[in-house]
Amino acid sequence: MSGHSKWNNIKRKKEATDAAKGKIFTKIGREITVVVKEGGADPNNNSKLRDLIAKAKANNVPNDNIDRIIKKAAGGEDKNNYENITYEGYGPNGVAVIVECLTDNRNRTAGEVRHYFDKFGGNLGTIGCVSFMFTNKGIVILENTGLDEDKVMDDVFECGGDDFDINEETVEIECAPENVHALREGLTAKGYNVISAESEMIPSTYTTLTDEDHIKKMNLLLEHLEDNDDVQNVYHNWEMPDEE
Repeated sequence: MSGHSKWNNIKRKKEATDAAKGKIFTKIGREITVVVKEGGADPNNNSKLRDLIAKAKANNVPNDNIDRIIKKAAGGEDKNNYENITYEGYGPNGVAVIVECLTDNRNRTAGEVRHYFDKFGGNLGTIGCVSFMFTNKGIVILENTGLDEDKVMDDVFECGGDDFDINEETVEIECAPENVHALREGLTAKGYNVISAESEMIPSTYTTLTDEDHIKKMNLLLEHLEDNDDVQNVYHNWEMPDEE
């Protein structure tokens, strides 16, 4: 998979504290609110909602929380009108960064995102300044429970995957973004434990940081962005060092 190791880059998130998990619940809750308002509260007729419910459960969001968010959005009780905004910029030493937001206050979000870039050695750019270095791909992550590689290969291609990489803990599968839903459902039906299934922005080239100050500031930039409730996804082309 062209050296792609997205799962390693987000291990930090998966090993998050309870406070960070609360942030994850908030972010997924916003996504659910938006898709319910757009496509209805029945997951059988709203594939985006069905995918988000699976994402919420994979992140250990309690079923009661999920049901409450859906009912609130469907009943019109959630008056917030969220809009999708994407920011692009550079971290320390020119690391390319894409920030996807879901916000009810464009001015607040823009100010906060700009502040993070300025504070931690980067600068916010214009739309298109770094996105040409990324490709939108579907990424499905399976738990590797001693899986047989030949069977995985057959099942992945049968369900619509384009490429896969198997390691000790996980199987990372690439597919077209529009095939993520069908691939997740197909592999789930075959008994695989799907950890994550989303469209991701994958960099075509990576940047290595060697200066300790740059590394510290890049970590702080990512931490502050990920900690912001308005920020849904952060993509970058920093070749993060292994923490093992």
